[in-house]
Amino acid sequence: MILFVGLGNPTSGSQNNRHNIGFKIIDVINQKFSLSKQKPKFKGLLTTGNILNNKVYAIKPLTFMNNSGICIRELMEYFKIDAGDVIVFHDDIDIDFGKIKAKLGGSSAGHNGIASMDKFIGKEYSRVRIGIGKPDQKISVSDYVLNNFNEEEKEQLEKIKKNIIDSLPILLDKKLDLFSSTVNN
Repeated sequence: MILFVGLGNPTSGSQNNRHNIGFKIIDVINQKFSLSKQKPKFKGLLTTGNILNNKVYAIKPLTFMNNSGICIRELMEYFKIDAGDVIVFHDDIDIDFGKIKAKLGGSSAGHNGIASMDKFIGKEYSRVRIGIGKPDQKISVSDYVLNNFNEEEKEQLEKIKKNIIDSLPILLDKKLDLFSSTVNN
């Protein structure tokens, strides 16, 4: 059993924010692998299905980014999912735009969604960190992540989504280093 988590904010005005890249990845996984229709459960939008003979749950928390862990803990407790079987997709300003890195645990590095996950489920889950780059000097980090992708970034976002989908079998096997090197090609 695998739980995919996409971090983001649930408001209609947030859909194309850089901070919502995790939601976008869940949407493309749902579509590509024909997971069930999204249903509001566990304070999130939940889908289920099978991917390559793995029972999969995918969720977009509706608790807002800073409280994502509340939703995930509820779901994990109900389905008895171990933290080691959780894979979280989220934005990362410390990685160049479009680059992707996967790792197990680690610091939240100031990411409030990850800090919430750590607080409610511990740190022993996998993270797929999707680079959104750093803001220039003229804009704060919070304004940058809450702004929409620009036109150039939107074009690159399609490649990011495709690369993640193409490398998903490796991620399902929890080969995080191999996934990190493969997904960026």
